[in-house]
Amino acid sequence: MKSKAVPAFFRLVRWPNLLFISLTQSLFYFCIVIPSFYQGHPEHENILKINEFILLSLSSVLIAAAGYIINDYFDLNIDRVNKPERVVVEKIIKRRWAIIWHWILSGIGIGIGFYLSWKLRNIFIGPSNLCCVLLLWSYSTTFKKKLLIGNILISLLTAWVIGVLYLAEFRLHRFVDPEFHGALSRIYKFTVVYASFAFIISLVREVIKDMEDMEGDARYECRTMPLVWGLNAAKFFCVCWLTVLVAALIFIQFYVLQYRWWLTIIYTCFGVIYPILRVLKKLSRADQPAQFHQLSQIVKAIMLMGILSMIFLKLYTSWIG
Repeated sequence: MKSKAVPAFFRLVRWPNLLFISLTQSLFYFCIVIPSFYQGHPEHENILKINEFILLSLSSVLIAAAGYIINDYFDLNIDRVNKPERVVVEKIIKRRWAIIWHWILSGIGIGIGFYLSWKLRNIFIGPSNLCCVLLLWSYSTTFKKKLLIGNILISLLTAWVIGVLYLAEFRLHRFVDPEFHGALSRIYKFTVVYASFAFIISLVREVIKDMEDMEGDARYECRTMPLVWGLNAAKFFCVCWLTVLVAALIFIQFYVLQYRWWLTIIYTCFGVIYPILRVLKKLSRADQPAQFHQLSQIVKAIMLMGILSMIFLKLYTSWIG
């Protein structure tokens, strides 16, 4: 049993998702934050140093891992119905150890946040990390079983993975610096674009996962959208948001045409927009848990493709100089 504990722990904290969080923040930092502070001023160092960024990203990963643990802790009975083969809590890792690991990881994540708030003279990082831990706890204990609230909360926290890097650049003593304001303005624009993308695509995925888990959710009286509004209404909800996302992405492509960012346009059209259209087609026909699970994985891949588009921003920033 002990030999199974380590791989079971990594499954419990969803290590691929943690890598995704780290990748997202790394791409945003290196492809957007740093170029924004260096633009036109090669001698100007970015505010958030590499060691500080590593600590910030580590705190995000630890808090997310703790959130996955507490979610499985409270969802044990539902998971035994929806995905019995993937259950870790109690089956391999005892519940008391799950809750202990949750508090350890959460505590370290909060501690790092307040350390960075003190070091950087930033009033947002520590309190926001504490708020994320409390929200993840509330989601697992209460909001997950509520209509739409839980879906929106998780989507906001997904967007926060990007938003926290923007807020981490705030310094009360630098607001009189026009260069500082210029860099923050550039970062803000990309933060809105990528955080909005993350929010919408995550919201759609959460609802699709609810469609996949209807059997277990119904048994334990969860008020998820497919159960309260019906499967067709939940599908329509996803279709509406995916249509909004496609329209926004098309608008952005027309906007960047003036800069002739051809690689970005081609990548977005075939790597993001086209797969979304495929999801829309498959979603209309899906009615089995396995089909919804496949759609959930495709949507997750679309999120990855969208995040990887930051690489092109870095390339074009280098070419423009």
